[in-house]
Amino acid sequence: MKRKKFTSRTVFLIFDYLLLLVLGLTCLLPLIHIFAISLSSSSAVTRGDVSLLPVEFTTKAYEYVISRVEFWTASLVSVKRVVLGIIVNMTLTVLCAYPLSKEKDAFHARGVYTWFFVITMLFSGGLVPTYLVVRKLGLVDSIWSLILPGAVPVYNVILMLNFFRSTPKALEEAAKIDGAGHFTILGKIFLPLAKPSLATVFLFVCVGHWNEWFSGLLYSLHTENYPLQSYLRTIIIQQNLEYMNNVDLELLSQVSDRTKNAAQMFIAMFPVLVVYPFLQKHFTKGLTLGSVKE
Repeated sequence: MKRKKFTSRTVFLIFDYLLLLVLGLTCLLPLIHIFAISLSSSSAVTRGDVSLLPVEFTTKAYEYVISRVEFWTASLVSVKRVVLGIIVNMTLTVLCAYPLSKEKDAFHARGVYTWFFVITMLFSGGLVPTYLVVRKLGLVDSIWSLILPGAVPVYNVILMLNFFRSTPKALEEAAKIDGAGHFTILGKIFLPLAKPSLATVFLFVCVGHWNEWFSGLLYSLHTENYPLQSYLRTIIIQQNLEYMNNVDLELLSQVSDRTKNAAQMFIAMFPVLVVYPFLQKHFTKGLTLGSVKE
């Protein structure tokens, strides 16, 4: 039998797989470590015995987290924000990307509107002017203050725009011959073909709204209006014992800050970890499809 010779391609593939393995472990091991801390006793965590497996297994940290009414209130705010944010962002992204994908002879002002959007990626209006606009509109301390300031994510518009441009023009021309208008063409031709890109944008919007915390601290005057990530940041940097009842104090005596915070962080990450595998097959395709135009 002939021995297989190591070629430069074989060496490259081995190096590529090893590099991807190291990068994958770099992302995965911290999550496993946090999960192990959340299921370990406070004494084991304090001693530094916890690595990748729970030590002195206990679920007291999760019991403490789910017993907090504020946690569920913040979670409900985040769910409302994600649902409303997806509806607003996806609708405006599609409605902006579709006309901008047209040729200049079909939409003469396309260049002006394109630069109108792109310039916002290069220069920001600033934190103080943005806050003043939100306050003047009466949106402070409302769910809309978390959604409307970022209602049109320009990067997602560009992503959808490039995909719409890659759609065969023959399909649109045939629909126009049959008497279809722009909304019919968008709904019956472009959107069904754009499922990979829509899934990608959906994932960006969902994760972006779920993980964003700064706007909650900026625009919410009362803690009950905080989204989950803003609430978690608040209780991580300062412990508030003023409103705890006897059950809370009893549970708190059995957990430490590290175990409690680890449980809260893992619960906050869990929805994204559940959603991402179902959209992963569309994610890469949605990013690359339409990026190269033949």
